[in-house]
Amino acid sequence: MLMSKNSLSRRSLSLTLESSRIDKLLETEWLLTNSRGGFASGTIAGCNTRRYHGLLIGSLDPPANRIAALANCHEAIKIGGRLLEPGCFEFEGGLRADAAQLPARFSRDIGAHFDYEFGFAKLTKSIYLLPDSDIAAIVYEFSDIDAEFDFFVRPLAAMRDFHSLQNSDSEFLSLWNDYGITVRSRSTPGCELVLYTDQMSFAQDRQWWYNFLYRKDRQRGQDYIEDLWSPGFFRCSVDLPVRLVLWAGLSRQDAPPDVQDLDIDIVLDSLILKEKELTRAAKHDDKYSGILYSAAGEFVVERQISHRPCTTILAGYPWFLDWGRDTFIALPGLLLCTKRLNEAADVLKTFAGAVNEGMIPNRFDDYGFEPHYNSIDASLWFVHAAFEYLRKSCDAATFSVDLLPAVRWVTESYRTGTRFGIREDSDGLITGGSADTQLTWMDAKYGGVVFTPRHGKAVEVNALWYNQLCNLADYYMGRNEDLENRYKQLAQKVKQSFVRVFWNEEKGYLNDCIGPDGTVDDSLRPNQIYAVSLPFSPLADRQQKRVVEVVKNELLTPFGLRSLNKGDERFVGRYEGDQRQRDSAYHNGTAWPYLIGPFIEAYLRVNSFSKPSRRKAMRYLRPLLKHLTCDGCIQSISEIFDGDQPQRPRGCFAQAWSVAEVLRAYLLITH
Repeated sequence: MLMSKNSLSRRSLSLTLESSRIDKLLETEWLLTNSRGGFASGTIAGCNTRRYHGLLIGSLDPPANRIAALANCHEAIKIGGRLLEPGCFEFEGGLRADAAQLPARFSRDIGAHFDYEFGFAKLTKSIYLLPDSDIAAIVYEFSDIDAEFDFFVRPLAAMRDFHSLQNSDSEFLSLWNDYGITVRSRSTPGCELVLYTDQMSFAQDRQWWYNFLYRKDRQRGQDYIEDLWSPGFFRCSVDLPVRLVLWAGLSRQDAPPDVQDLDIDIVLDSLILKEKELTRAAKHDDKYSGILYSAAGEFVVERQISHRPCTTILAGYPWFLDWGRDTFIALPGLLLCTKRLNEAADVLKTFAGAVNEGMIPNRFDDYGFEPHYNSIDASLWFVHAAFEYLRKSCDAATFSVDLLPAVRWVTESYRTGTRFGIREDSDGLITGGSADTQLTWMDAKYGGVVFTPRHGKAVEVNALWYNQLCNLADYYMGRNEDLENRYKQLAQKVKQSFVRVFWNEEKGYLNDCIGPDGTVDDSLRPNQIYAVSLPFSPLADRQQKRVVEVVKNELLTPFGLRSLNKGDERFVGRYEGDQRQRDSAYHNGTAWPYLIGPFIEAYLRVNSFSKPSRRKAMRYLRPLLKHLTCDGCIQSISEIFDGDQPQRPRGCFAQAWSVAEVLRAYLLITH
């Protein structure tokens, strides 16, 4: 049973757990993040089921170069000759979990909390991640003590690149020093894990623990067995209620974390303050807005650009960094709807400063190297977000000085031509790419196979292009008559061409793509919804209503829009198997939660935002709101869902644009 409640300091999500449903406990995940791109994550059973799970994953070059430092802790209680081992681990030989020692309750607020009941005592294990540093606090609170017992904590270290796995061939070293026990690994030179507590004694007992099995990695066709290393264990005797704190910090060797002077109460106050800042614009008598605002904050982090911190948006946890397309689709929901306007401006300025050949970076590298420019639509989404920022903030100074030059550069480069053959065709529409490239968001490619070829003129690219030209004409109205008229004329040409090229009267919806040779791809896909949802539409009212109706009838699911209709012979209803199998399904039937945003906006628009349409739209949105609080990753929204029932969540367990567009849609309906 799931319940949501308000406390004086924060919004909490609590889940009463049934140990008999162990598979459900292993499927449901939790996530904590910091401003550096670091995070902690796991399952509500306490068992790691991915290589990306851990109590501390830190970033050496925020938000890139992430290290899985502390994978987990093994706890044990010794009482009257009995040994109890709360928690859960899965090894190659099977699942190691005593139903009586699984958590009875899980809750998520500023931390992740696991409640255990032993008869002679109660234990709450809490994980907290410091807001601005790669330090985790693992807190053990014992209460209702009826007998004395000994408590043991054995840290299990991975100390590896978070994309890889560790094995017992690796060399580990543990050292004693003034600031705790230091763990180093040859596989991650130059950094160290520091473990510290002044409440428990430490016994050196170096061990390898072998053959941890990560079932999620196995399902994805990846390597899934790992060995973890332990320097020893901490211990103490417990006979009265007590709160024990184990600190874990990741840092470069020349800058050890200052863990010995940390105060857990000060840390909790700072986390509560951060939560209040994230949710300050939310309606606190509203059931979902506070949770959505808090979830939105998980993706907003800092990146070092020219030795200064700049705000950016991570596309998803656990594995994505900041992608241009994702960033600017997500920005209106994550930052404009939540009234974090200064951070929105900083994100826009960060990417505006990285424009090259009139293109916004599609992504930054996992290891902090050069940006990648391989997208046809990321730059157009940047321009859209810039104009949305101007509308929400009325900050004409920032727009004109910091953003407009990049907007104009993108616009003129797309007209005259830039990378990958991206250019304006003679009909005014944007074309680009080749049979070997995948430049739109439907970009899955494996072994040289492009699974959703969309080179040429893609429908959403040209919906964005028309919207961009209209925005520019609108901006220059009253400012520069020549430029106003220029962009009006360009927009009018695009509008006429768009309807002629994309509108399929026979089928009653928009073609998805037109190849360079004029070949028409009339696949029924969700990309056409943007021709209705964006502020300026090239379609007549009748056509807009028809697009929304077809998308609703053929693509809408409880968890977003399918990427292809079920009647298409290429439809794949399950996103599972190895990389090739998953890539073949990624944009050929898989449902995408983020597309519920443009769908609901389009649906409300063609129904004049009437009260009945708002009630209907809320029914469409409700399953994703339930997902936010009940399954997948508690207090976040998954990247994708299977296209077929029962539509299991897949991909990243927490995706920025999924949260952003659900939040934006929720506010469109309720406000």
